Amino acid sequence: MTATRSHTVDRADAPDLHVVETGPSDARPILLVHGYSQSHLSWRDQFDSTLAEEFRLVAMDLRGHGESEKPRGAYGESEAWAGDVQAVADALGLDEFVLAGWSYGSLVALDYLATHGTDRVAAVALVGVVAGIGTKTTNEWLQPEYLDLFPDLVSTDAETATAALAAFVDVCFHAERPPDERYLDLGFNAVVPPHVRDGMRDRTVSHLDLLGELSVPVLVTHGAHDRVVSAEAARAVADRIPDAELSVYPDCGHTPFRENAERFGRELRAFVRSLESGP
Repeated sequence: MTATRSHTVDRADAPDLHVVETGPSDARPILLVHGYSQSHLSWRDQFDSTLAEEFRLVAMDLRGHGESEKPRGAYGESEAWAGDVQAVADALGLDEFVLAGWSYGSLVALDYLATHGTDRVAAVALVGVVAGIGTKTTNEWLQPEYLDLFPDLVSTDAETATAALAAFVDVCFHAERPPDERYLDLGFNAVVPPHVRDGMRDRTVSHLDLLGELSVPVLVTHGAHDRVVSAEAARAVADRIPDAELSVYPDCGHTPFRENAERFGRELRAFVRSLESGP
């Protein structure tokens, strides 16, 4: 495993952000953005893989998550999420980077693209894609097993929330996970305060119209057995993006990069390498 470097992006007018990176500092950057109630540790399989020998892997803790600051009332605006991504890119000097977002992280990635465009972005990878929230079309793609976890998942009662978080961790996977992996995931989910999880859902935004305007390569990855977001969302998103590449994993749920890390690494490597050869 290559050495990991940690950073704090200090900001006077916005939450401080925790970021980790690995791999050659002069290699193509891949900025990895985790999902709802997760942390940079969601990407630990990628950090501990040969991807880190070839690319500069950068994983941020979103505001409210992991070791980043967790203010109240700071989760409803696309511009705020976009500004967090921009702050990390500025602080770490990321240019021509690949922006990879998983689940809610894909929504944050689209927030960024809607706000700042693709001037600094070479390509986009959307995993378990969430293209909007609080709208009729995007809500229809959310799966019943995930929706049934609310309102317990945002409860301020510790016992209620912990039980819901344990169920959420399970719903993110197609197959049962080893206990040590499951409890590590539960641990960093539990670090996220209820007000953060609640605030993240209190949004109404759709980026479906943006998709047809994307002029950079896009890889859309989804698990066929996703119990959080229907695979139909991935197909609909890919259909809207010119020349998007769609990869559906037959034996995976909401976390294909964890459930089949080898395939994910192989496909992401090929996708990023293709940027060097051009169209």
